[in-house]
Amino acid sequence: MSRKGKAVIAVSSLLLILLIIWAVTNIPAIPEDISVPLDKRVVNFDGNSISEEKDGRVLWTINAEKIEMDIDTKNAALINVKAIFNFEDGRTLELTAAKANYEDKTSHLVIEDGVNGKSSDGGRFSCKEIEWLPSEDILVMKGEASLEYDKEQVKASADRIESSDGFRKFKATGKAHFEKGN
Repeated sequence: MSRKGKAVIAVSSLLLILLIIWAVTNIPAIPEDISVPLDKRVVNFDGNSISEEKDGRVLWTINAEKIEMDIDTKNAALINVKAIFNFEDGRTLELTAAKANYEDKTSHLVIEDGVNGKSSDGGRFSCKEIEWLPSEDILVMKGEASLEYDKEQVKASADRIESSDGFRKFKATGKAHFEKGN
């Protein structure tokens, strides 16, 4: 082998070694700021809804601007929500709020961050949070809860107001105040 051939092999070997060293030292690092845990699988929906049924009747429907659902647990976080609860007597209760959380396993629903609403029979409602307890079939308003029916001249406020019939009949607890007109 000539000197020129040996020089070409030496230079080629040196370049190959440098290329391997460069490739190994320049492997990108895994970013430390990962917003979603690696073990959590999530799917996002824009402008969608979820609902709950019992005995063929829709109990409630929630329309949301954005829904983030865990694929494994089917729990959902909803943003900018409009919820409609349907009662056996045909009345409805429509609520709006900044967010809601739904737990699929128990059908537990919490609507929160400034809940405001109205019922089809003229009632107006507001609270910090409203919770659907499916095991008892009741709605619970929590935190500065208030309701008002102009036609019946009824006003109530409390820390907690709960009802199983859309707040036609209700139980108020904690700093409760009640007014009834004529």
